[in-house]
Amino acid sequence: MPKDANPRPCSVADTLDVVGERWTLLVIRELFHGVHRFDGIAYNTGASRDLLTIRLRKLEDAGILSRTRYSDRPPRYEYHLTRAGRELGDVLLALARWGDTHLNPEDPPVRWLHSCGEHLEAVVTCRHCGEPTRDRVHSPTGRGVAGR
Repeated sequence: MPKDANPRPCSVADTLDVVGERWTLLVIRELFHGVHRFDGIAYNTGASRDLLTIRLRKLEDAGILSRTRYSDRPPRYEYHLTRAGRELGDVLLALARWGDTHLNPEDPPVRWLHSCGEHLEAVVTCRHCGEPTRDRVHSPTGRGVAGR
């Protein structure tokens, strides 16, 4: 980091310290899709066993998932999202929407279903006025880049 840097205090940066790595988000995706066992998560993400073990431990330590033993011999676990982990669903939906729009516009999008059976789409709106927030977000502190 440059000596004259003054990093902005930011919950985005703090969140990325926990979930901002490819394999971590793919693990969370698999848990949302109902894959709860190590072998299934490894198969569907392509992560190596060592890397996956590290990511699962990190997510458990952060309170994003919990593990439950389903076999004693050999010891085997299932992984389930906690409330904090389930709240990351909105983030995954937003990432998927962005990727479908900007990276893979010709491919049919993967559809996520709500419990009512309808397709989900990530749309962030203002709680006060109900308007979509895209292109209308402003810094709450007004702190900008040095020299501006």
